[in-house]
Amino acid sequence: MDRLDGGRAAWNKFRPDLREAAVKPFTLWCERRWRRVFAVAVGGALLCVAGAAFPETVRKSGYAIGTETCGSGDLAFPRIQIDMKPGFCAGLVASEQEGIKFPRAIIQVPGRELFVVADMAGWGRADGRLLLLDPHAADGKRFKDLLTGIEYPFGLVIGPDKKLYASTAETIFRFDPLADSPPATVETIIRHLPGRRITLPDGSMLDESAHPLKQFVFDRNGRLFVNVGSHSDDCVTPAPITKPCAPAEGASAMAAIWLFAPPAGGVFPALKPNDADPPHQVYARGLRNSMALALHPNFPDAGYAFLQAENGRDLPDIFKPNEEINVIEPGRHYGWPYCYDLSTASPEFRIVLQSGTYKSLCTGNPSYKAPLSLLPPHGAPLAMLYYHGTRFPELEGKLLIGLHGYRPTGSRVLAYDVDDHGFPRSAPAPVSYHVSCAAEPTRSFQTGTGEVAAAPFEELIAGWHRVNGARPQGAPVGMTVADDGAIWLVEDKNQTVIRIDRTSGDPPQPLPCDTRSQSLIDQLAAFVAWDAQNSVRLTTLRKGLVEKHCVGCHSDFGLRPGQSDAEKDGAVLRFMLAQDGWIYPGDPDSGKLRTRLRGLGAEKLMPPGGDNLAKTEPGYVRLLDTADLLVARMVPGTRMRIKSGPPQRKFFGKASKECGEIPAGKVVVVTQRNAVDKPGFSRFFRPADPYLNGECTDDDGYYIRQELLVPVQ
Repeated sequence: MDRLDGGRAAWNKFRPDLREAAVKPFTLWCERRWRRVFAVAVGGALLCVAGAAFPETVRKSGYAIGTETCGSGDLAFPRIQIDMKPGFCAGLVASEQEGIKFPRAIIQVPGRELFVVADMAGWGRADGRLLLLDPHAADGKRFKDLLTGIEYPFGLVIGPDKKLYASTAETIFRFDPLADSPPATVETIIRHLPGRRITLPDGSMLDESAHPLKQFVFDRNGRLFVNVGSHSDDCVTPAPITKPCAPAEGASAMAAIWLFAPPAGGVFPALKPNDADPPHQVYARGLRNSMALALHPNFPDAGYAFLQAENGRDLPDIFKPNEEINVIEPGRHYGWPYCYDLSTASPEFRIVLQSGTYKSLCTGNPSYKAPLSLLPPHGAPLAMLYYHGTRFPELEGKLLIGLHGYRPTGSRVLAYDVDDHGFPRSAPAPVSYHVSCAAEPTRSFQTGTGEVAAAPFEELIAGWHRVNGARPQGAPVGMTVADDGAIWLVEDKNQTVIRIDRTSGDPPQPLPCDTRSQSLIDQLAAFVAWDAQNSVRLTTLRKGLVEKHCVGCHSDFGLRPGQSDAEKDGAVLRFMLAQDGWIYPGDPDSGKLRTRLRGLGAEKLMPPGGDNLAKTEPGYVRLLDTADLLVARMVPGTRMRIKSGPPQRKFFGKASKECGEIPAGKVVVVTQRNAVDKPGFSRFFRPADPYLNGECTDDDGYYIRQELLVPVQ
């Protein structure tokens, strides 16, 4: 008999009822899913049955690329599986293979079939780039560097003079992307905006302001409106808070929209080194982060819309607070940090709201302007525009909003009907929005007082949740409408450029959700509870990291008053296991728990200020190591490394079906060194989702040839 290591024996003996419950639904789901859907993805009928033949599937930035295209001629790009409004399709123009790192904005060069892309490169960096994209060029040759070494490039706008304008964290400038030497054409028009490193009114300094990116828009008279985001999430300081939020006050308030007026002629001059900075006024206050701004073409004529989509403060509840659509008017206050939703007062500022300038701000103060409509909570609107184009007549004049948020209310593009002046049309309660991969797939807009009126919308892009082997979770940021009416957008986390075009025929069926089952969560939690060392690690992590630095940022982690320590540990672990991509048992390097805590990759470091915690809080670095060990030792078994050699190693199911590829050097948890049901192979625990091709289930098991595994040194 083949020897089973002690961890595998424990697995087999521990709660077989949960083990069976975890794998049976996976098998049925796989059979239904691939019979119905995967033929669309790869152009062939693939069935989850033993012995089936599978064609090779190319994957770019996590998207399965088959034979179908979206578009026509040399603007026909591989069609990707995004659940879209009938008549629409999405083509993958560029992916991480093209060398883009963290694209955040895109715009067409006037009069040319070329685009400029702002590639921020990542948070905490100063090596952003502006790239020229030629969609007609051959695959792999579509990008050319225009400007490099830029700190946080974000905004891209065609100005009133038809020139291309861009922003950094502290400046706004124009340049010619078609010049022989684009850097030689750079002309800065605004500088010394509050950027990454700021000094607060009390003299303290921030090395990384919470919202340093500069979105901006011009009106048709050449006036320039610039987002100056808040320095923090909520401006909460130690209780009791008795004074207003100082960084959001005064003539250079943050959490505001600044207005710059051009000289006669409507065009800002290029600034010389000794020139004074152009004067500004605070046009509107109380706006946490105005990343999505849209002007009706007739603005500033009386009555026409200037809209802002607000990224609200973070609260633990997944459905609080709602994001907002605001109508921007000069001199008005929009609530941050004192109010959220329509008129809910932030409890931390109770004393401030009892007297003085902000007395009764949220309910009875003439300076406050409540949102026109609520948006789905935690949706994170990062792009907004009015659609004008011939490609989609049904969208003409509508307001499009891209939601970037990773919560189940994000990852989609919305389309709103508007009136003749550009304002979304409201409807009485209840008005509903969709929640991806949830037991309750729709939910009505609500505040603390109950259901409220809101502007209804349709979803141009609906389900964009992760589906193993088919697509990653969507992360739309910048969006633009090309001269031919096609819609272009970029995803930062997935490193893509996508073009939306017209298509015919019935749309593919929506793809199902790839979520960790409750039974599997129960089993993993049981493994941690069974392992004395990991139980201690979990308690240490919960007390030293979660309760101290994380609760309240985005969630309460399942913690409730009156819980015992063991119940608190279980709640925190189950919460983390239920989050998409946070933890891959046995493989800490692949999970967001590690990458976000350590600031690896392009996404923001968490918790905010974590880089300073490593320097100022004794034991913080050890806490991060504890988190890694908890994940690495979560599953009983023997940790082994994929042998060096080819960059990818294929692994299989029990019936020799290919299940995916895993990089050389990765560590896996081997549960059977000599697989009893597959001679010559070792069986290992389910690997991280990015390595799965979606063609196997947990019931198939995961196997790799024994000679491809070496001990972990």
